[in-house]
Amino acid sequence: MYRFVFTQILSRLDAEDVHHLTVRGLRLLSVTPVVKKLLHRRLAPRDPALRVQAFGVHFPSPFGLAAGFDKDAGCVEAMSALGFGHVEVGTITAHAQPGNARPRLFRLPGDRAVINRMGFNNAGAAAAARTLARTRGVPAIVGINIGKTKVVPESEAVHDYVASAKELAPLADYLVVNVSSPNTPGLRDLQAVELLRPLLQAVKEVADGTPRRTPLLVKIAPDLADEDVDAVADLALELGLDGVIATNTTISREGVASTETGGLSGRPVKARSLQVLRRLRARVGDRLTLVSVGGVEDVDDVWERLLAGATLVQGYTALIYEGPFWAHRVNRRLARRMRRHGVTDLRQIIGRTAN
Repeated sequence: MYRFVFTQILSRLDAEDVHHLTVRGLRLLSVTPVVKKLLHRRLAPRDPALRVQAFGVHFPSPFGLAAGFDKDAGCVEAMSALGFGHVEVGTITAHAQPGNARPRLFRLPGDRAVINRMGFNNAGAAAAARTLARTRGVPAIVGINIGKTKVVPESEAVHDYVASAKELAPLADYLVVNVSSPNTPGLRDLQAVELLRPLLQAVKEVADGTPRRTPLLVKIAPDLADEDVDAVADLALELGLDGVIATNTTISREGVASTETGGLSGRPVKARSLQVLRRLRARVGDRLTLVSVGGVEDVDDVWERLLAGATLVQGYTALIYEGPFWAHRVNRRLARRMRRHGVTDLRQIIGRTAN
């Protein structure tokens, strides 16, 4: 039914207008106690075999929603109720900003992909903190993804990230430093180790100082050269980070016809995202939690990422094409596959085929 609605109606409408309409509906759901509790009871992962622990946090499922969908943290409860084992909100910046000019979001249905050049449009860290501080009616594991405010020069980037971390780290189950979006000028330059080290050190000091010590991860781009992936992995180990999220969107247009600028996500990123995951696993083993995102469409992809060394797996683009019950289906099929393979604990398979 959803695919019919998408093909006949939604695909004919502006992509960003549909997104805003969806978010407004999910915000309403998030503040509607009876409905969200009923959905959570029906759709949230409950199979004990799906439970996994990462950086001291207990997740009901390894499959979560990647950053980019819920930019202002208003849909956390709704997305948890729909079956995501965790919800990563953001990217959130210290100061509110409108993002780039429209149009800035483009579907590529034939490629099962999306191009976006949103530019971290969000209401700012203080507004997100007020939203996240509200009492929740259903349980949710929340990651908070922070980025650089566009107007802040590179020389002040550390201060900018620290300002966001001070607002948001106490409210997060884990915190992510995003230095890998292609839509903020100069942001990806911060992936260079000499710039990344002081940034991560400063944010880590804030995260370590929260009452429960907030786990800290860094999110990297698929376009990094292999030696730079190694360098970031080594830095994460050196600084005592909790994990690496791989990968963000790509600026490559290999395999797609569109020439729109921005970050490409979805199926075309699948192969490179998996390559980066395998390289990270070979480099760090199980000393860091690896979170795999990029081209994840179904249970086959989730299973493959787990075998390759990911403890958590995220998706977003396929939600556009698969509809609101996507996460529930993935969780149900993952639990069935585990039983079929005689697996009772995800730790039995994580990294089993890592190179």
